Amino acid sequence: MTSLPGTRRLLTTWALLMGLTVVSMGSALLDADDWQTLPLWSAGLVILATGFKAQRLLMVYLNLRKATPAWKGAFVGLVILTLALIGAGYLVGRMA
Repeated sequence: MTSLPGTRRLLTTWALLMGLTVVSMGSALLDADDWQTLPLWSAGLVILATGFKAQRLLMVYLNLRKATPAWKGAFVGLVILTLALIGAGYLVGRMA
């Protein structure tokens, strides 16, 4: 038995990632006629989709689902920290 993800899992994950990319793009284009900062709900949707996509990349393509909890925690923690910094930057820019 191999510990590598199968073709079906890889293709399903790829399709899900592409779908979430379309959701992020659509969310950003909802206010395309108004070139101001994204509404809070739209930015939140983009950050949530990005977080889920990063989690799928880590677990499927980097195969961290087979790694120790320390590796999983470290990588997921770094993704959460990165998304928090992006969100904080968005909020600071919105308040300015």
